[in-house]
Amino acid sequence: MKLIIVLALIWDATGGGFTSDSVLLAAIIPIKTYSNAEADKATILSDNKNKSGIYMWKNNNNGKQYIGSAVDLSNRLSNYYSTTYMEDALKISNSHIYRALLNNGYENFSITILEYCSPEQCLEREDYYLSCLPHEYNILEKAGSRLGHNHSDESKKIMSDIKKGENNPMYGKNHSDESKKIISEAKKGKNHTEESKKIISESKKR
Repeated sequence: MKLIIVLALIWDATGGGFTSDSVLLAAIIPIKTYSNAEADKATILSDNKNKSGIYMWKNNNNGKQYIGSAVDLSNRLSNYYSTTYMEDALKISNSHIYRALLNNGYENFSITILEYCSPEQCLEREDYYLSCLPHEYNILEKAGSRLGHNHSDESKKIMSDIKKGENNPMYGKNHSDESKKIISEAKKGKNHTEESKKIISESKKR
């Protein structure tokens, strides 16, 4: 990520808009911008396969934006290209960006890859961009948080993906006979200690 010195308005998360007296002294130069999400679909998915990082949708008609992060950008962005996926998601919870894409069409949106980062840094870096860039389509002001409520489905997926494979503490390990017994008893409805709860929790992440 490169930085240049400029003056810019900064997003005020508490007020839901921009403050006129605040300045951001670092303008972000993104990795790449795809000006037409419809025409550039194949390139977008190919370029970002197996890469984690921060992305941004922008409505080219009204300038409204959405900022998100993903452990696998190609996989996450492919969900946006599925009208069925978005329609099903809207039956469960609200999403401004899904509605905007369905109502306006991909040809009226651009996609910007703001930064590539490690999976563990996704939510932290998303928070950074949420703090300094406009994001009218975002419902949450903090990545992975509902200010005391449950995590969004997208944030749950990011955190789940981070714990898969080599990032999982049980990766490459086998449960002991004692651990297997605890897990078996738990499935039968028996009470268990804090230690057994931890074992059960780790087993579910494998």
